[in-house]
Amino acid sequence: MNTDKLSARLAAVAKYVPKGASMADIGSDHAYLPCFLAKNQGVRFAIAGEVVEGPYQSAKKNVLSEGLSDVIDVRRGNGLEVVQQGEVDCITIAGMGGALITSILDNGKEKLDEVRRLVLQPNISAISIRKWFLENHWRLIAEEILEEDGKIYEVLVAEQGEPYKPYHSKREMGLLFGPFLIENQNEAFKKKWTAEKRNWKRIFDQLESAVQTQETMEKKQDLLSKLQMVEEVLQDEKS
Repeated sequence: MNTDKLSARLAAVAKYVPKGASMADIGSDHAYLPCFLAKNQGVRFAIAGEVVEGPYQSAKKNVLSEGLSDVIDVRRGNGLEVVQQGEVDCITIAGMGGALITSILDNGKEKLDEVRRLVLQPNISAISIRKWFLENHWRLIAEEILEEDGKIYEVLVAEQGEPYKPYHSKREMGLLFGPFLIENQNEAFKKKWTAEKRNWKRIFDQLESAVQTQETMEKKQDLLSKLQMVEEVLQDEKS
């Protein structure tokens, strides 16, 4: 991977950054994404934010060698502390867990007032991001799920406004599986949720043979409702 050819996961993120945007890539690693966007999608201005010294130095080196220092500002800092209020209209955060991404957004909430679009790629727990969108008045407008090198990734895109819009009546189901992903189930989606279903079933069976405490009963109930939802979601596709 380099600044001309991104990994499939980062290419999916890049696709949703508006042409001519000013953007910040948080946890930018080697700044591959901002460099690619500056060269191919005409972003006006980009911040590559990185908290770890090694990747920060690597990002600085890459931006310099690409001759992009006038477009991309590499900044060292934690989360959104590298962004000034009103400086960017799009923020990307890729390659972290969903809970960590939401805590970054929470900790820098005051920086989001003038941001028009968030493009987030959680490695796990996309549900925590969908819940955060609902609670903070961001509307999910697009989702993708893809497999790369044996791992499955989701990309979630949101803009400010009507948070309930994509969910229709089955909100719990939409939060867990993704309202757009349920509608267009690809191979990666089926693979992920078939594996999850097996895993939940295995845990449920273990709990069945365990001592039945209040906690066990509650866990079983939770798993049962997830199993019913996953059955319904995967069944929908067959019908």
